[in-house]
Amino acid sequence: MSRLTKKPIVLPKGVQVTIDDKLVVVKGPKGELKRDIFDEVKLEQKEDGIYIIQKNDNLIRKSEQKKIAMMCGTFASLLKSMIIGVSEGFKKELEIVGVGYRAQLKGKNLILNLGYSHPIEVVPPEGIVFEVSSPTAISVSGIQKDIVGQVAANIKRWRIPIVYSGKGIRYKGEYIRTKVGKKV
Repeated sequence: MSRLTKKPIVLPKGVQVTIDDKLVVVKGPKGELKRDIFDEVKLEQKEDGIYIIQKNDNLIRKSEQKKIAMMCGTFASLLKSMIIGVSEGFKKELEIVGVGYRAQLKGKNLILNLGYSHPIEVVPPEGIVFEVSSPTAISVSGIQKDIVGQVAANIKRWRIPIVYSGKGIRYKGEYIRTKVGKKV
């Protein structure tokens, strides 16, 4: 059995969860998120929190018990991320290292100058907000953890850090191990 499902998921103040047959809706101060409930999972809302229970209705073999337990644990993690997202939100910070590399905002869009012949314009998906505190610091924030991480990874992909000089886009606090270049 998944350890994540042994304890209830406690809701912070200001967060409401609505459970239907196949849909869970989480509302909070930052917004609203919806997710389909897995077939192997049953949700029960009580006073002390939300309980995730395994559905053993479709159990054909006993060996499928492990798969059902894994799906319950996965759904518990997804539900916790939704609750944190609508109450606090998620944020990824990136830093740009390199001479002449810089970022700026143009409306809601992010404009990156990364040494290419043209500037790169990144349009944020719905629910994502870019912040540029300095020309070399970018912050991506939103309420969906997976989308925030994916947008940050897509920005980083425009200029992956070079292992010889360390120039490129990296997550804040990320350490790039540099190699020694050619010796003459």
